[in-house]
Amino acid sequence: MNVEQLSFRDRSGRSEYVACRFQEVLKGRILDVGCDKAVLKKLLPQVEYTGVDIGGTPDIQVNLEEAGKLPFADGSFDCVVCTDVLEHLENLHQIFGELVRVSRRHLVISLPNNWTNARVPIARGRGSFGKYGLPAEKPPDRHKWFFSLSEAADFIRAQTGKYPVVCREMFATEKPRSGLVRGARRIRYPAIECYLNRYAHTLWALLEKR
Repeated sequence: MNVEQLSFRDRSGRSEYVACRFQEVLKGRILDVGCDKAVLKKLLPQVEYTGVDIGGTPDIQVNLEEAGKLPFADGSFDCVVCTDVLEHLENLHQIFGELVRVSRRHLVISLPNNWTNARVPIARGRGSFGKYGLPAEKPPDRHKWFFSLSEAADFIRAQTGKYPVVCREMFATEKPRSGLVRGARRIRYPAIECYLNRYAHTLWALLEKR
């Protein structure tokens, strides 16, 4: 699996990356699932953009866990974008099917590698990580699934057998590190699966409808 080095300052940075990295498929009608403040809309003025989310500033407000489906007809969009969203949904598998259903041509999906944020606090025996843990008050949002990068990749591959999609590209991203650091890590963890599960922060997949 190819690995690209990058990190995001915030969710806007992730949208900027998506707009640049996947520009070849971001054409025509675009659906941004989990759009938050719809930054992608400003970055792609040439497309017919629709953003959906439970909060933020979407074009259409949708609670995917309650609704269980997207409010669009089959094949409504040329490309569906869903980045770091599915892990927040109890009905992840059902909503993945919805992403495929409303797409006409392409899907851009990303899933986080939860292991990379958890490994240091767990090894040290203290601290907390991300959207997990047990806060004193119920949080407004949290991850519903805890998985490694290799599990995320296996999940995407499995969906190509369930739905009429093929995986055109799958790659991982990790935070920029010097060649010396990366080399030392690869020596210590020569198996690529182990390396990616420890250090890659996101799995990306470009899917195409058959």
